[in-house]
Amino acid sequence: MSLARTLGICLSGLEGQLIEIEADVGNGIPAFILLGLPDAALNESRERIRAAARNSGVPLPNRRLTVNLTPATVHKRGSGFDLAIVLAALAADRAITAPAGVVYVAELGLDGSLRPVSGVLPAVMSAVQAGYPNVVVASANESEAQLVTGARVRSYAHLSQVLADSGADPLALRFRARHEPPTKHGVRWPSAGSPQPDLSEVIGQAQGRYALEVAAAGGHHLLFTGPPGAGKTMLAQRLAGLLPDLGEAEALETTAVHSLAAGNTRITSLMRRPPFESPHHSASMVALIGGGSGIPRPGAASRAHQGVLFLDEAPEFSAVALDALRQPMESGVLTLHRAAGVACYPARFQLLLAANPCPCGRNLGKGTDCTCTPMARRRYLARLSGPLLDRVDMQLFVPQLTSKALAGHGGGEPSAVVAARVRVARAAAGERLRRWGIGTNSLVPGSVLRNELRLGPATVAGLNRATESLRLSARGYDRVLRLAWSIADLNSHACPTAADVEVALQLRQHGKGDVG
Repeated sequence: MSLARTLGICLSGLEGQLIEIEADVGNGIPAFILLGLPDAALNESRERIRAAARNSGVPLPNRRLTVNLTPATVHKRGSGFDLAIVLAALAADRAITAPAGVVYVAELGLDGSLRPVSGVLPAVMSAVQAGYPNVVVASANESEAQLVTGARVRSYAHLSQVLADSGADPLALRFRARHEPPTKHGVRWPSAGSPQPDLSEVIGQAQGRYALEVAAAGGHHLLFTGPPGAGKTMLAQRLAGLLPDLGEAEALETTAVHSLAAGNTRITSLMRRPPFESPHHSASMVALIGGGSGIPRPGAASRAHQGVLFLDEAPEFSAVALDALRQPMESGVLTLHRAAGVACYPARFQLLLAANPCPCGRNLGKGTDCTCTPMARRRYLARLSGPLLDRVDMQLFVPQLTSKALAGHGGGEPSAVVAARVRVARAAAGERLRRWGIGTNSLVPGSVLRNELRLGPATVAGLNRATESLRLSARGYDRVLRLAWSIADLNSHACPTAADVEVALQLRQHGKGDVG
């Protein structure tokens, strides 16, 4: 029989589909035909596979070789099918016996070496979920593949080693030693004990520090506005250090996203700390939310999943790129449609924005020091659209530091002390919200806020009056209530008080008074 089959995985976002590689060796003019909607990288695998098989001691047959990747209607991309194709081809030629039920994910070098590929973690997760736990990867991907519970992973450095375990003639095999593949060493994720920017380094800004604590306790979005040098960026860079470690499921999902975006960096452990992404303001919409040719790749919003997406100098970003964040801010998912297919990436991030009051940054008070024209000021602030700002829970003004504050002896509490309070507040929220399958106050649906978690009339009386005078939207009203629950958790209140709701309203509306 001249037909053989092996298995591979095709990724679309974090979702993988099992691909059956069929190889047929027949009569006719010698050729290597690859079917099944391969992309350019996969089409080029024909020459890589020929050279790798020859340099391993078991060349491909000099006959008509047809390889079909099924389902044939699914677009396949990348070099991760190389190993599965060469094994199917050699099995069809009866040079080896390809074991059934094994998924192969590896690229081939011309010398027969097995090279690592990106996205191994979600690929192995998909294989296990499909009922195929036996996976073969390159040695450089072994640690990453073994992060998946239930996977039975075997790794090899060279094609000849795989062929030897598949029944090839050991006298014909040639193992060619080679230099270490051009991959970066194992990535080191920040751990709980890793040095990070500390909140104690921030001088003054009691209201900004308190807003960070509330944001960390409830997973809320936050906007800092104020003059240059007031400390907006310093505050923002310390939010991730206040967040608790990721749980097992969260860490696996977050690491899977970074596996796709890691390139040639080896992943050896799960990402336990919340990520912090801070793209430059010149970033395009594709860089921010994901995209690219073929199947879309994850952008900064997805890499910030379960962490913080910080946009410094937010009005300098493209208005189109900023508004593209509105949908994932609500749903926590980015669904990217392209001609080659649809990719879904998780994007449950905390958005943190920092902005100056105008391009020159001196439009304060009466604005006498500002050198910007009225048109320039309007154009600058118009980048932050009303619908986007309506989704930002807290909008806070960060004032210029006084000479007295600058001459002081340092900042306030360190991050470790604040993070301990945040953990207690999150534990209280998690216990209360467990029956709805929710972990933080920012995710509580409006229907729950108005029913099971409904507050008394006296508690929300001030909020109801402010809704009319400040013209709060229904979304804004709910976000104030969610903030109030986070403040109550920090204050160890079983239920928000009228004072908690008042503080939440101040944080929502650029409050300038003390709230600590």
